Amino acid sequence: MNARKAVMLVLKVLALTIVMLFGYIVAGILFGAQMESTEQAGGDLLPLLIVSFLNTAVLTYPIIRSRWSGWRLVAVVFAVLFGISYFMTQIEAFVFVTDLPSSEIRVILLMGATVALIFSPVAVLILGKMRRSTAGEGPNLRLVMPWSEWVWKLAAIAVAYLILYFTFGYFVAWQSAALREFYSGSTELLGFFEQWGNTLLGNPGLVPFQILRSLLWVVWALPVICMMKGRWWEAALAVALLFAVLMNAQLLVPNPYMPQTVRMMHLIETAPSNFIFGWFIVWLLNRHHSSLRGLFQW
Repeated sequence: MNARKAVMLVLKVLALTIVMLFGYIVAGILFGAQMESTEQAGGDLLPLLIVSFLNTAVLTYPIIRSRWSGWRLVAVVFAVLFGISYFMTQIEAFVFVTDLPSSEIRVILLMGATVALIFSPVAVLILGKMRRSTAGEGPNLRLVMPWSEWVWKLAAIAVAYLILYFTFGYFVAWQSAALREFYSGSTELLGFFEQWGNTLLGNPGLVPFQILRSLLWVVWALPVICMMKGRWWEAALAVALLFAVLMNAQLLVPNPYMPQTVRMMHLIETAPSNFIFGWFIVWLLNRHHSSLRGLFQW
């Protein structure tokens, strides 16, 4: 990329950052009055500007490297932005944040859909991908595999997600006394197995719920894998960045349900674990193995 193209790309990213910020403002105006928390609805402009820039940056990469174009690409950008930033976060909030009214979750989802609806077509247009082109839109053989391979790979993805969830949850987030007190009412630090044993006894539905979430993550990854040009690692980088940033950038925005210390610990916990998980999904689905044993053969 020459200097002129690089400058133009930076200017486009900055312009799209303003577009996404505008989307947040419009969503706040349309739905903010329906929320019990005005902080969640509007927030400070500076954190929202930072979130808008981070989200725009990680979405720009798969858009410009996409084999797809036009409204097909718009639909993928909408689905990924809404699905990761809002749907995945709110289903977890519904389970773990007991004092968050379900009506407020619906409003947050509507706000997210509004932001994605405003941003997606403008992003595809500004980045020069709106005009439909058949070049490079042939079948992508990355995900062609027998159903039996799909079954065990999805099972492996679920296991990997559980390992990342429990290890990062304990060895990163749970090491914070403030976070322990926020969730358990006590600053006592139990051992890994004792802590998770108590958690699973108190919430036996946690593992099935996280398995479901792992499969939903695959749903958001599949269109990105299918549409990306280049080698498998480009798709892996795109998915990993989308998982890490879109899911977690909003933790930078103050909200009344989670103190700043807790939000920052969750950011430190989930951003790297989501990056690793996104990379693992693409790596696994792009490698062809006849059985689980082949996973460990290079």
